[in-house]
Amino acid sequence: MTKNFALTGIAGYIAPRHLKAIKDTGNNLIAAVDPHDSVGILDQYFPETSFFTEFERFDRHLEKLRRESPNDKLDYLSICSPNHLHDAHIRLGLRLGADVICEKPLVLNPWNLDILENLQNEFKQKIYTVLQLRVHPALIELKNKIDADKSGKKKEVILTYITSRGNWYNFSWKGDVRKSGGVATNIGIHFFDLLMWFFGKPVHSEVYINQEDKMGGFIELPNANVKWFLSIDGKDLPKSAIDANQRTYRSILIDNQEVEFTQGFTDLHTLIYQNVLDGNGFGIEHARPSIELVHSIRNAKVLAKIEKEKLHPNLK
Repeated sequence: MTKNFALTGIAGYIAPRHLKAIKDTGNNLIAAVDPHDSVGILDQYFPETSFFTEFERFDRHLEKLRRESPNDKLDYLSICSPNHLHDAHIRLGLRLGADVICEKPLVLNPWNLDILENLQNEFKQKIYTVLQLRVHPALIELKNKIDADKSGKKKEVILTYITSRGNWYNFSWKGDVRKSGGVATNIGIHFFDLLMWFFGKPVHSEVYINQEDKMGGFIELPNANVKWFLSIDGKDLPKSAIDANQRTYRSILIDNQEVEFTQGFTDLHTLIYQNVLDGNGFGIEHARPSIELVHSIRNAKVLAKIEKEKLHPNLK
């Protein structure tokens, strides 16, 4: 049976993946909202969608459908809006009697999750988040290998993610830590979630650098020690990436073995949506550990005295 979706943040970078997922799973987009009107991409997927630039009119339209046209009412609200708006948009979806599929981070602060859990139970609706690395075939295979390893030896992990951003970044919501949560939250949260999925929840965390354009530190997990470095500064790119004219470099080394997952990203959002429709999506309980971790990283005291063996190579 076809489900009705609405979407917030339709003009944003990530929205096309959600549009494709809604289309690929055989469902319909009935409404979308964004203060920016560069939304011609709708013609490729759902040209009949009701589009709004004012959130209040979007809200009113969906509420009217709920009250006056039950057959056309909203089933799912997909949220692709800026990070600081996720919490409010999730609440709207619940009030409209819809389940919610929200891009990560689900919220910026851990305590927001407690209220959302209560609202989820109150409205009898479900909140899902997008943790697409958990459905990547190569990473599922690696997870199975890690789980099968009974040696009891801690893995040594080096996480590096450098994605060059231009001057526009600091003038957008992404450059405002109050709206994006900063580098660790905005570009790092899915990697932290992945490593905790592999190796368990944090035992100890240290931060060695915390700047607007880069962060780095050390995390001890039950089954791994992680040296991590995240940056949006192109000067941090390795020579190999610069020579290949690449503006992004991602690497996860586990005991000096590179984790290869550069391919296979095309349909991960569609897999996430299909899992949600089948009742198997990732909920608040899955999102909480990474949100708690990045919140603690964002607010941690930067250590001046550092043990050299805990330093990421980029920080040496």
